[in-house]
Amino acid sequence: MRLRDLCADPGGVTVVEFGMVAPVMCLLLMGAFDVSHTLYTRAVLQGVVQKSARDSSLESGTEAASQAALDAKVTAQAKAMNSGATVTITRRFYRTFTEAAAARAESFTDTNGNLTCDANEPYVDANGNSVWDKDGGNAGQGGAKDATLYTVRMTYPRIVPVIGFIGLGNTQTITAQTVLENQPYGDQQSYATPVVRNCA
Repeated sequence: MRLRDLCADPGGVTVVEFGMVAPVMCLLLMGAFDVSHTLYTRAVLQGVVQKSARDSSLESGTEAASQAALDAKVTAQAKAMNSGATVTITRRFYRTFTEAAAARAESFTDTNGNLTCDANEPYVDANGNSVWDKDGGNAGQGGAKDATLYTVRMTYPRIVPVIGFIGLGNTQTITAQTVLENQPYGDQQSYATPVVRNCA
């Protein structure tokens, strides 16, 4: 067969075109699967967090044993979605719902300009726990009528590990959180007068 005849022959053109389009199409499909799975996992995790946080806000939910049981339940449900997941759960409490939603740092004098209270800089210890809090809250569930920020962070391997080749990393981290007010089963504690302290 002469070169001129070979150039005019349309046979095999489809295979060449498919070879050019297939990698891009596969990458788009894998990206769509990854995004869809992330959205699904986040929605399920948010539902689990809402339910567990409601249970925590009940009077019995303030006991350490009850909190541990609820955290274990959340962890088990997260691992049911992805057995390789690492789950971290935190509780921070505030006196009002507004403070919990804002989660503002305690005021301090930033003498070195690094936006962190350190190097013996003075700060106002508004919640009375003797440390500067960048979110203004205290660790734990709190007591009666306190607003608790319940946060679950879940890190798991991507379902399509090849996504890591385009620079997105081989793991995905999602966070779900909610703020609920504890039941008014007693009198709410109040903070003492704020004290000015120095950061470490």
